[in-house]
Amino acid sequence: MTAGPLLAAQDVIVRRSGERGQLQTVLHATSVAVAAGEILAVVGPSGSGKSTLLRLFNRLLEPDSGRVLLAGQDIRTLDPPALRSQVTLVAQKPYLFEGSVRANLAASARFRKLTASDAESTDMQEILALCQVSPAWLDKDARKLSVGQQQRVCLARALAGPCQALLLDEPTSALDRQTAEQLALTFRRLAERRGLAIMLVTHDLSLAERCADRVALLLEGAIVEEGPTREVLSNPTSAAARAFLSSPSAVDEEEAS
Repeated sequence: MTAGPLLAAQDVIVRRSGERGQLQTVLHATSVAVAAGEILAVVGPSGSGKSTLLRLFNRLLEPDSGRVLLAGQDIRTLDPPALRSQVTLVAQKPYLFEGSVRANLAASARFRKLTASDAESTDMQEILALCQVSPAWLDKDARKLSVGQQQRVCLARALAGPCQALLLDEPTSALDRQTAEQLALTFRRLAERRGLAIMLVTHDLSLAERCADRVALLLEGAIVEEGPTREVLSNPTSAAARAFLSSPSAVDEEEAS
């Protein structure tokens, strides 16, 4: 791990128009950071602002105020495509292009006008091994793989470039428990062996417990608890955190109603 954070949000505020046109605050002066080699899980109910926060880090959304930093540099000074090659978002639902797995792995380099790494190169073989993408899949139709396999291909594609950080949006929501647990181990390996900063948002507290170094609990657009995973999940200090952690599914149902 580095001494300082690789990614940081400082007092970011995000507002959007409500159903009647009035401004609503989605994130309230929120600050959060993650270091290289570290996994931060942002947990909370639906509608709490988790995905909004995640999308600030590669400029898919812009804050109304506050700053977002990559290695200490304000990301507004960076070209968005260049930023997104370094800070890559892997969406909740895997998206793969038509064609083979091999073609998908080369796609990110093609879009960034870089020379694609050959799938048989040493670096690409390491990426495939870390993401548990079998070489036997390379010439298969990517869209005919299982959802879990597609998610692994998306991870490998994200790393086929100058990626320093991964943003993961509900990465295991469509997976069965066994596949989700295997993917959690993959996230852990990517952080430790590639030195990636990983920020994931999830409803799945067991996923956070299994792979995250730290947890930030986001409720109604504000972080109410943050710290080492075991400490936050087993001994929360705030009443709001205790209420959510005692019955996260009930809070989700209330938010959705």
